[in-house]
Amino acid sequence: MTQLLAERPQKFRTFHGHPTLVLTLILTCQLMVVLDATIVNVALPHIQSALHFSATDLSWVVSAYTLTFGGLLLLGARAGDILGRRRTFLFGVALFTLASLIGGFSTSAGMLLAARAVQGVGAAVAAPAGLALLTTMFSEGRERTRALALYTAVSIGGAAIGLIAGGMLTEWTSWRWVLFVNIPIGVFLVVGAAAVLPETQRHTGKFDIAGAVTSTVGMTALVYRFVHAASAGWSDPQTVASFLIGVAMLGTFVVVERRAVAPITPLALFADGRRNATYLGRLLMVAGVMGMFFFLTQFLQDVLGYSALQTGFAFLPLTVALFTSSQFTSRVLMERFAARTLMLSGLALSTAGLFWLTFLSEQSAYWQLLGPVVMFGIGNGTAFLPLTTASLAGVAPEDSGAASGLLNVMQQAGGALGLAVLVTVFGSASRGATPPLGASAQEAARFAFVAGAERTFQFAAAFLLAAMVLLAITQRKPNARRGPKDQLRTG
Repeated sequence: MTQLLAERPQKFRTFHGHPTLVLTLILTCQLMVVLDATIVNVALPHIQSALHFSATDLSWVVSAYTLTFGGLLLLGARAGDILGRRRTFLFGVALFTLASLIGGFSTSAGMLLAARAVQGVGAAVAAPAGLALLTTMFSEGRERTRALALYTAVSIGGAAIGLIAGGMLTEWTSWRWVLFVNIPIGVFLVVGAAAVLPETQRHTGKFDIAGAVTSTVGMTALVYRFVHAASAGWSDPQTVASFLIGVAMLGTFVVVERRAVAPITPLALFADGRRNATYLGRLLMVAGVMGMFFFLTQFLQDVLGYSALQTGFAFLPLTVALFTSSQFTSRVLMERFAARTLMLSGLALSTAGLFWLTFLSEQSAYWQLLGPVVMFGIGNGTAFLPLTTASLAGVAPEDSGAASGLLNVMQQAGGALGLAVLVTVFGSASRGATPPLGASAQEAARFAFVAGAERTFQFAAAFLLAAMVLLAITQRKPNARRGPKDQLRTG
């Protein structure tokens, strides 16, 4: 990181004299908001017992955060453009920290869900502001590529780190510390951001209130539709109604944005078909990633009998593989290979890893899942960076906040929508599984879970395969030729 910042132009060294801390703050914030999407997973049984959640309502501990985070990202991104990204970054982190404090002291299910929802609001404001600051501070080429490599490693590794941290905190202290852990991080971010973060130019104009409302309601309704369908079914009245509302609101959003003087999301961002494909590819990729985390975590605990701590540390090789491959990609591979080649190679590895997981059984040992987990980590670490860079390439500085927001929207929507679909697939497959004759109730439950997980991993792999085909078709034509050493090559 120090080498990266030392290579930056002299004009950026005037930002309060602490350039290293600027990037550190952005990466720490991203780690905090990404980690919170998974850190509660290992603690869910303890939360259920302490706050008397029903089995169905327990899923909302995760969904309350995902819904507000994904639904409000576009508004948060545009707020940074209009109000200034340093200001919105500070507000978002402060709100997230306060909600974590309240959530940790929750005495009822409703109190915890409200706190998780407010955490999502804070994350939706802070995350795009941080990424926009990064893209405006580092010009396209080697220095932005390396900065995005660190950002990408944190983004994709944060979910795995969340599982490890959740297992450690739940086993050694209490489930409340999966929320309390955000408080010292948040305080550090607020103090550090106030001291060293530069403010960006504020763009005059009014807030696009109509665009903010329609995009937020539309995204939230669509995410809710898929989350709710997992437990209530696709024909449930609330599922159908939320889908219709989501489609209607997003359609209205497009009409509003075409007429708005200062749109919350400039439609010009969607004029580039290659960029649109990277957005969709990211959504599909994250859908498979979150499905792997969710079901493999349960497999380790419910089938293999791992403790919360053992489950968390079982994902350590994946975290190491993610970080190592993303750094190797940024420092070596992206200067030698086309971005398209790296995207497709990484997705191919991840897809193969997910298919490999379909061979797990009730008698599987840890070493039998170590191979596919490491392969999955290497593949994601290789593909995510060129995918992120391609999504941000060529975006005007004044639209970088909106473009960053769309990236985060795709990540959150992919996780929420993909997981909801996979949970539905799992339920159907596990209910249809026929255990061997004479199996005990416990053996039958493990057999049903493995049958459901096998079908789920197949569908998760299909998400990644679809992303690979999409990018293979759309990323063929190279951009204008750039220098091989200091510019990203596209394929």
